[in-house]
Amino acid sequence: MKKPTHYLDAIKILEELKVSHPTTTLGQHLSAIVYEYGDVWSVSDKEFLFALQKYKTSLELDFHHSPTDIDDIINDGMNLESILNDEEEDL
Repeated sequence: MKKPTHYLDAIKILEELKVSHPTTTLGQHLSAIVYEYGDVWSVSDKEFLFALQKYKTSLELDFHHSPTDIDDIINDGMNLESILNDEEEDL
């Protein structure tokens, strides 16, 4: 049975974050990850890994829309009635 390597898993995720968010510094990532903990002296590797995974997931879910995407969303909202009518006709 392989022993969990929380430390190495955390390093791997930090490396993935460097690739997916190259302009964000390690300090910025770490600050955001441990923000809820305050004093991190007693945080275990396992707990840190969990916080890191949670942080990474939140970054992945935080989708940024381009200005044209936002304009399309607004226009669709303004024309919602016609869009719904078109969908009903397709059924």
